Amino acid sequence: MKITLDLDALVAEGKLSAAEAERLKGFAARDTGELGSNVLFALGAAAVATGVGVLVPTLETAVALGAVLFAAGFWLRLAGVTRWAVFAQIVMVIGALALLGGLGGLFGEQLWVRIALTLATAVAAVLATSGLLAALAVLAFAATITIDVDLWTPTHYLAVAILALSALVLGLYLLSLRLAPAYERLAIIAMRTAILLVNSAFFIGSLFGDDLLGWPGVYFSVAWSIALLAFGTWAVFANRRWVVNSTAVFGAIHFFTQWFMALGAQPLSILGGGLLLIGFGLALARFNRWVGARKGAEAGRA
Repeated sequence: MKITLDLDALVAEGKLSAAEAERLKGFAARDTGELGSNVLFALGAAAVATGVGVLVPTLETAVALGAVLFAAGFWLRLAGVTRWAVFAQIVMVIGALALLGGLGGLFGEQLWVRIALTLATAVAAVLATSGLLAALAVLAFAATITIDVDLWTPTHYLAVAILALSALVLGLYLLSLRLAPAYERLAIIAMRTAILLVNSAFFIGSLFGDDLLGWPGVYFSVAWSIALLAFGTWAVFANRRWVVNSTAVFGAIHFFTQWFMALGAQPLSILGGGLLLIGFGLALARFNRWVGARKGAEAGRA
C-alpha cells in the first residue's frame, strides 16, 4: 500500500522527527531512481521494437515482437525481480497491445477470434496488473457484441449491448469485493469502463432508438432515467463517490438532451438550462464535500 505524506508538514507539527524525515526521504530517492531507470529501459525496448516494426512493417512482425516483449516482462514477473517490476509491467502492456492488435488484424473478421482476443486481453490485464488492458478488454467485449466487422458498422443491438454491459458491471462489482487490492483495482477500472459504455449506449438509443428491435428513442429515454435514478440512489447509500459523480454527469447529459430536443436552442431555454446546470454542479460539490468530511471523521475515530 502506498501512502502520500507531507514530511515537512509532519516535522513542523512535531509528529515526525527531522532524522526520521530524512531517512524516509532517502527511501523515496532510491525508489525514484529505480523508477527512472525502469522507465528508460522500457522506452528503449519500445523504441527498438518500433524500429524493427518499421523495417519489417507487417502484422506478423507485430505479433512476433509483441510475443517477445510480453514473454520477457512475464518472465521478470515470475522471477520476482522487484527492482524491474515497473519495466516488466510496461513491456508486458506494450507486448500485449502489439500481439493482440496483430492477431486482430490478421484474423479479427472471425467471431470466435474476437471472443478469444477479448478473453486474452482480460488475462493479459491480470498478468500485467494493467488498468489500461482491463479497460481495453471491456471495450473489446463491447465491440464484439455491437460491431459487424464485415461492414464495420454498428449492428444496432443496443438493447442487447446495454443488458450485457450491465450484467458485466454487476459481475465486476461483486468480483471486486472478493479480490486482493491490486486486482480489485483492475476490476473497478473495468467496471467503470463498462458503466461509461452502458450510459453511452443509452444516450445513442435515446437519440436514434434501436433499428433491429424497432424501439423508438423514448423507450431508451425512460429506461435510462429509471436506471440513473436507481443506480445513483444505491451509490449514495453505498458511499461510491465515483459512481455518484458519473451518474450525475450522465443524468445532466440526459436531461439537457431532452430539454433542448423539446424546447429547442432558444434564449430562455439556454438560460434556464444554464441555471439548472449550475444548481446541479453546486449539489454535486456539496455531496463531495460531505463524503470527504465523513471519511475524515471516520479516519479520526479510527
